[in-house]
Amino acid sequence: MSLQVEKLEKNMAKLTIEASAEEFEQAIQKAYRKNRNKINVQGFRKGKAPLAIIERMYGASIFYEDAANELIPEAYEKAALESGLEIVSRPEFDVIQIEKGKPFIFTAEVAVKPEVTLGEYKGIKVEKKEVTVTDEEVMERINRELEQNSRMITVDDRPVQKDDIAVIDFEGFVDDEPFEGGKSENYELTIGSNSFIDNFEDQLIGKSIGDEVDVNVTFPEEYHSKELAGKPALFKVKINGIKVKELPKLDDDFAQDVSEFDTLDEYKDSIKATIKENKEKDLKVAKENEIIDKIIEDAKMDIPEPMIESQIRIMADDFAQRMRYQGLSLEQYFQFTGMDSHKFIESLRPQAIKRIQSRLVLEAIVKAEDIKVTEEELEKELTNMASMYKMEIDKLKEMIGDREKEQIEADIAVQKAVDFVVEKAEEI
Repeated sequence: MSLQVEKLEKNMAKLTIEASAEEFEQAIQKAYRKNRNKINVQGFRKGKAPLAIIERMYGASIFYEDAANELIPEAYEKAALESGLEIVSRPEFDVIQIEKGKPFIFTAEVAVKPEVTLGEYKGIKVEKKEVTVTDEEVMERINRELEQNSRMITVDDRPVQKDDIAVIDFEGFVDDEPFEGGKSENYELTIGSNSFIDNFEDQLIGKSIGDEVDVNVTFPEEYHSKELAGKPALFKVKINGIKVKELPKLDDDFAQDVSEFDTLDEYKDSIKATIKENKEKDLKVAKENEIIDKIIEDAKMDIPEPMIESQIRIMADDFAQRMRYQGLSLEQYFQFTGMDSHKFIESLRPQAIKRIQSRLVLEAIVKAEDIKVTEEELEKELTNMASMYKMEIDKLKEMIGDREKEQIEADIAVQKAVDFVVEKAEEI
């Protein structure tokens, strides 16, 4: 294999990779052995026709695509290592020459890690902020706990009111025709939650159990279903039942039921301490982000577009996985939010750019300050990882290869760079 590296504009590079004619022939032979059982040739048992006969019947190029797919991944991986480039995107392949008896030549266009010119990163000025916790914040947390410990009470002696849970059957019609997804039975709708379109919920207030109501609404112009967007609709609704939440009494008994404390005052003090701790953590993160943002503003870097696209893909995959953990697909998420895949990808772009910029400037600071990672720091991180994954640390170490270890060390060094710039910052 031979390699030529061409530097392109905007931190892009083109690798021209050549595999010998012999290597290409071996790939063709491998493709032939893999596929010969799928090819029928008259006069030969299935899978027994020689390569030359198959090529004569179907053309010399019959196995070219499979042979290329066999050669490219391994050849590219070797070339990427040999190039010495810090590649930060998926390669874009293009076959230049593919012909029996000749070298196989292809190119891989890649983004490379951009150089960063740092400006000021020591003595960054940030506003000093103090953490306070109000009684209202404490009660807000307690009210959530009260809600979680509430019970449902059936009401049958009055009409629907705001904050009730109305149990309804409904079917929606547009232009007198029912539409997909517009029908449900015994649906529990919280009045005032604004979970249904337009003023649907308001039109149920004052209605009683057994009432059948015509609810007229208009779908939003930006509704996820283009067939319904902006159109008026009629929902035929029947009130089957009314429920209300009954909250427990807020006293010492409640505190004992939901916490380890004996009195309501102790419970409130604990909540206040927890809120303060969380606010301090948030303030620390906000301070770090403010400092890093100012460092980014004073730095220079030219981020290649494929690097951004690669980061967006990673973030989109992470988001989709989180949705799956919650029992939702991306398609369902789009339906509920009125978003589509294009808008979703575009919404991730600013955050993707900020992540790349942050990592690049912090890595540049690691280099500028010659920040090192000690064995003790690495061991501590591996211990934390083993605890997180509920593994023996020796088992974890067996699973971690050299690349993974380098990445862990790089992450530790970047965090040390964060600590460094925060330590050197000035609060005003």
